[in-house]
Amino acid sequence: MVYCSGKRQTSAALMESNDAQYVELGEGSSPNLERFQKVSIVPLVFLIFYEVSGGPFGVEDSVQAAGPLLALLGFLLFPFVWSIPEALITAEMGTMFPENGGYVVWVSSALGPFWGFQQGWMKWLSGVIDNALYPVLFLDYLKSAFPVLGEGFPRIVAVLFLTLVLTYMNYRGLTIVGWLAILLGVFSLLPFVVMGIVAIPKLKPSRWFVVDLNNVNWGWYLNTLFWNLNYWDSISTLAGEVENPAKTLPTALFYALILVVFGYFFPLLISTGAVPLDRELWFDGYFSEIAHLLGGVWLRSWVQGASALSNMGMFVAEMSSDSFQLLGMAERGMLPEFFAKRSRYGTPIIGILFSASGVILLSWLSFQEIVIAENFLYCFGMIMEFIAFVKLRMQHPAAPRPYKVPVGTFGAILMCIPPTLLILVVLVLSSSKIMVISIFTVVIGFVIQPCLSYSERKRWLRFSRSSDLPDIYSASAHYQSNES
Repeated sequence: MVYCSGKRQTSAALMESNDAQYVELGEGSSPNLERFQKVSIVPLVFLIFYEVSGGPFGVEDSVQAAGPLLALLGFLLFPFVWSIPEALITAEMGTMFPENGGYVVWVSSALGPFWGFQQGWMKWLSGVIDNALYPVLFLDYLKSAFPVLGEGFPRIVAVLFLTLVLTYMNYRGLTIVGWLAILLGVFSLLPFVVMGIVAIPKLKPSRWFVVDLNNVNWGWYLNTLFWNLNYWDSISTLAGEVENPAKTLPTALFYALILVVFGYFFPLLISTGAVPLDRELWFDGYFSEIAHLLGGVWLRSWVQGASALSNMGMFVAEMSSDSFQLLGMAERGMLPEFFAKRSRYGTPIIGILFSASGVILLSWLSFQEIVIAENFLYCFGMIMEFIAFVKLRMQHPAAPRPYKVPVGTFGAILMCIPPTLLILVVLVLSSSKIMVISIFTVVIGFVIQPCLSYSERKRWLRFSRSSDLPDIYSASAHYQSNES
């Protein structure tokens, strides 16, 4: 009953929109895009779905870490703590600044260009680390059918080949990526609907309530939940490519939220209820074995194929977000001008190449190392987003917001407290090795930004700011003087 009420409130919040026009702080969009086709609402829903989820593949570890009850409760309740606040903030800020670069522009407007660059560095690196995971998951699901892909040279060749093919698809344009996401999304979720039908005679509800609080790996449990339910803000880096973002972006976030939660909870519900519990077997790729137990070889093959295609969808969606973020930063003058170069399909050539190179370099890491390292960097970036959201609400409450979260300034602060506390827990539970590596990479960003500024002053690299984009810094000053 409580869940239904919260769901209705979430629906009203995400769907609400006003008719304010883009001026000053949120004015304009990415330049010279008239000749490129914009992304409409249905492809956008599935792009968000793949940037956040892509289906239940990878949630098996939550059962291994904490057992069925906590896994089910986690994917049912965690969205209220993290996913909904992040989606709401993305809807407001993404329509306030409808341009490529997304959260980088939000933080730059609120905290200045230095911290905007740090946000871009951490979130881009986090995204590339996240993307390195999908070839790993792809091969983990296929290695039961093709053991040769489990390790060694064949696995390396498979990772390189997969990365090159998917990178080329990103190069061909967002329209192809968006419609591909729709096809892959439908194909990836269908086998779990069939599993649910086949599992009905074998369901034992008592299995859902198994819990052993003395045998819970809280760090891995929270990291699994966090990894599977974050990245709602990634779509903001494509806002300049979206058709009518003021209405399309909030609506797409709402429908994607429903799709993501259903896509996690239902497969976990039927799988934990239909098979006897052996927590040691619940690792990434186990859904295919459950499908084999319930429906036979044909269903296992379908789940394996769905997993492979789902990882393709997540890869291309994440790379689109990462590469357009770099393009948006270049249009703002934060990166050298060559990052703003587009292909004839409208895609950021250099951004795609940089993101693909990062994926190849990081693909040797294990599943758990990738998830924890990515979460650690992502947490730092999210803290700055929360600060930017609240600061802009406090300093510029009258600034036009085509979509506005229906809470006041105090409500905006309260909304950010639970996810911030969760971030602190995730950071504390990280291993010392991951913590040291992640902090080192953050410090690298502190060095890169001054070096780029020095290169600009010395004219070693060419920087330029698009004339089609508003000056968020002078606009901020303009609003501050008007409101005082």
